[in-house]
Amino acid sequence: MKRPPRLYFNLRSPFSWMGLKRLEERFPQAPEVIEYYPYWDPDDKTRAALEERDSGFHYTQMSKAKHLYILQDTKRLSTRFGYKMAWPVDIDPWWEVPHLAWLKARHLGRERDFYTAVTEARWERGENICDPQVLHRIAEAAGFDGDEMVAAVDDAELRAEGVDALAAAYDDDVFGIPYFKVGRHRFWGLDRVDAFRDELIPALRKAGVPVTEPTEPTEEQVPAALLDRVGAYDSDSAGGCG
Repeated sequence: MKRPPRLYFNLRSPFSWMGLKRLEERFPQAPEVIEYYPYWDPDDKTRAALEERDSGFHYTQMSKAKHLYILQDTKRLSTRFGYKMAWPVDIDPWWEVPHLAWLKARHLGRERDFYTAVTEARWERGENICDPQVLHRIAEAAGFDGDEMVAAVDDAELRAEGVDALAAAYDDDVFGIPYFKVGRHRFWGLDRVDAFRDELIPALRKAGVPVTEPTEPTEEQVPAALLDRVGAYDSDSAGGCG
């Protein structure tokens, strides 16, 4: 592989949340061998910085009809996977706040801890992680300096790093998330997680990267109420936001 495998995620999308959760449950080594890139709806300042470097943003906002479908689809999928979920309400969200804080956590070597804390807050408790006061409390509870994490949005170096991440997404033709890339192979959506993993592991082994055997879900890991309902959900969507 000329470049390491890449994974684009965000803290907004339920499909990103479930996709990463599924991948890391089945292949716990994923964070060690894949480069994770945050991807979010940029504010005016970030968008202007992208334009200055002749970059852009492929994602387009979804229609009301698609949004209503996603609400229903997400409920189906989270129930099927046995994930606890509380749908958050986003009112004028400022996505730089949590995503640049994630970059700050990465500088501290604790991006996994931060990711876990904010996704649990957003998807299990329905909290507004774009609210600086809420993020401050979440960060403090996870053992971070809350002031430091909230201040990430005003850090020029982290801003520039965020622009680099979004520019990389643009160059990789990312139009929605979760989005995975290994070599020339690209995968978009929650229901492409296994296909990505099946391409990823042989590529890593070929490159000489020690790989632990992935785990497969057993019947005991599947909610009992769903064992006789395999396939009883929509399968004609890539299961992604985009």
